Amino acid sequence: MRIAILGYGKMGRLVEEIALREGMEVGPKLDVADNEGGAGVTRESMAGVDAAIEFSQPSAVIDNIRAAARAGVSLVVGTTGWGDRHAEVWQVVRESGIGLVYGANFSVGMNLFFEIVDYASSLVGKAPQYDPFLSEEHHRAKKDAPSGTALNLLETMRPHLGGREPGVACIRAGSIPGTHVIGFDSPADTILLEHRARSRQGFAEGAVLAARWVAGKKGMYDFRTIFREVLAMR
Repeated sequence: MRIAILGYGKMGRLVEEIALREGMEVGPKLDVADNEGGAGVTRESMAGVDAAIEFSQPSAVIDNIRAAARAGVSLVVGTTGWGDRHAEVWQVVRESGIGLVYGANFSVGMNLFFEIVDYASSLVGKAPQYDPFLSEEHHRAKKDAPSGTALNLLETMRPHLGGREPGVACIRAGSIPGTHVIGFDSPADTILLEHRARSRQGFAEGAVLAARWVAGKKGMYDFRTIFREVLAMR
């Protein structure tokens, strides 16, 4: 299997390392200098590519998706911050016939955390004395706040909470890979659930898993759905 990388920064280089470790071929590797506005993603440059993995910036992701659609190459989108254009992207994917996997977080551990938070919220939702809250911390260069992962966690919690809206706190500092805390507080006690990333490796491993899965498929898929499918097969 051969993958292309769109966005050859820290995440792109880590994706390359994981893909090569798993026996994949890698190339082309396009960064902003050679892919402005998605110009580097063409049928010619993507010849022989089974899927592309995109870790760029929110300002570039839509151009990259449109370019991948024109080139007929399926795509894994690890960039967040474009959720308000979901309907537009879905139309592009449907009309082009490519496959696209998106996700707030491709980490295997975080996707386990999503399932834990979903179940915990369903229990706590039956106890109205508990107020829900969420805090998240990331490195100072992260653009979006709350993070895409935090927004996904909030979406997971809300259906269980009977209208109680979680309080949210965001911190951007230093080189923090990512920490998310879900809390439920009552006059008597506090319940805390935490996921703390130690590196970006888990994100890259999940993206490579998604690329292997989406090759040859059509349609738009949330990585959480794929993750549940993979777990069910184990």
